[in-house]
Amino acid sequence: MRPSWVEIDLGAIRRNVAALRRLVAPAEVCAVVKADGYSHGDAPVAEAALEAGATWLAVALLEEGIRLREAGIEAPILLLSEPALPDTGELLKWRLTPTVYRSETIAAFGEAAEHPVGVHLKIDTGMHRVGAAPALVPDLVDQIEGHARLRLAAIWTHFAVSEEESTFTSEQIELFDRTFSPFRPPLVHLANTAGAVLFPAARRDLVRAGIGIYGVHPGESTKGLLDLAPAMRIVSHVAFVQQLTSGDRPSYGRRRPLPNDHFVATVPIGYADGVPRLLSEGGEVLIGGKRRPLAGTVTMDQVVVDVGPEPVAVGEEVVLLGRQGTEQVTADEWARLTSTIPYEIVARVGPRLPRRYTD
Repeated sequence: MRPSWVEIDLGAIRRNVAALRRLVAPAEVCAVVKADGYSHGDAPVAEAALEAGATWLAVALLEEGIRLREAGIEAPILLLSEPALPDTGELLKWRLTPTVYRSETIAAFGEAAEHPVGVHLKIDTGMHRVGAAPALVPDLVDQIEGHARLRLAAIWTHFAVSEEESTFTSEQIELFDRTFSPFRPPLVHLANTAGAVLFPAARRDLVRAGIGIYGVHPGESTKGLLDLAPAMRIVSHVAFVQQLTSGDRPSYGRRRPLPNDHFVATVPIGYADGVPRLLSEGGEVLIGGKRRPLAGTVTMDQVVVDVGPEPVAVGEEVVLLGRQGTEQVTADEWARLTSTIPYEIVARVGPRLPRRYTD
């Protein structure tokens, strides 16, 4: 077997959920486990989050919710966007909680429901992705309450820049409050991880925590306000070692010459596994508790590492993301080097890397 995998610390997931619960109480925590739990594994993460006190789960796709039900998870699961109209019956069959924001979707659920169904009405307060325009909310509420088997279980919205800009987020909160104030749904929820940390007024009945439960901060603004433990560690092992001479240029493109006569280690993991090719410039891995720079271009299946004047052993552990000894490579570091966000770093870790769960 290829000696590369992803380690997921379920104890870290539990600690992160517990920390969020303490912060937002008495609001409840909804653990967002879409995209296979941000590549951490949706069912194991969901189970750990529920054990730590989360009361809801949220997914992006109908298939994601079905997979959790097939794994034996019975907690409430919110679908964050409307399903395709032909799939409304399938959603109800699997006892998922629907989000609605269009009249035709409400009508489809009203027709498909055989038992009372609570729906969550989403308002667009400035994200401008999906959601009902505020002016349409009264008519949509009337339509929901006009169906014998539908009830308004929640009204919610989604922040666009809660980790970056306080003014616009405050405007979203104010618009939301003006829109929903005539109604009295059992649940109101606005906040994602950044909103929950930075805007106490947005915590309400429920917060939808995504990136935070995986131990990654949504931005610099939340660091120092909440202690989070990264749950993901990407591990491989040295597969081949060779000594090259000063000026040799390893890997595709022959981008950089070695500064001296150095040993180079080949590690069997690459961009097909989620290691960004942009890490070719400036990326480092951990071997023997020390940072070692990449010696050339990240390829589909392998990376080459400049280990310096002393060789390392074939089979020695290589940590690409996570901690080894006192050193740590973080998703923030990868995001900075590749001009993206840490959400994308963890979510793009490939399915051909097996997940190993620790606690």
